Amino acid sequence: MELLQWDATGISEDLDELARLLNEHARVAAGDQEAAPGGALPPFVALSPDRRAALVRRLTAPGHPEREFWVLLALFCNMAFDSAAHLHTADALAAGHPGLAAMGMTLPDDDGLWRYERYSYGRPLARLHPGTTPSGSPA
Repeated sequence: MELLQWDATGISEDLDELARLLNEHARVAAGDQEAAPGGALPPFVALSPDRRAALVRRLTAPGHPEREFWVLLALFCNMAFDSAAHLHTADALAAGHPGLAAMGMTLPDDDGLWRYERYSYGRPLARLHPGTTPSGSPA
């Protein structure tokens, strides 16, 4: 929610309206089976995981008239989990950010730099330039 409420996203002022619209779509999708009015849970949350996923697929499908809003919201939600874009990575890791933990991100070394014993491609991408300083900056 922090990332969604961040004014840099450009959607922070519209979150209440997006939540209202999403719950309205959920009520329609649920019919009489789930998300009855006056329930303890918001209609979207009351849907089963499969029905929530189906609704999101429908809202983000090409041709849906509100697609651009739902795709944007989905992208920011994904970004919040995958990268904690609104936080400094080291701070997010220290706080136990679930998405970064799920990806296996580790805390930086004591000097604040990340070093990995294994390269992501299984080999160095290039030889270290001889003028590179210990901090990693070019000479």
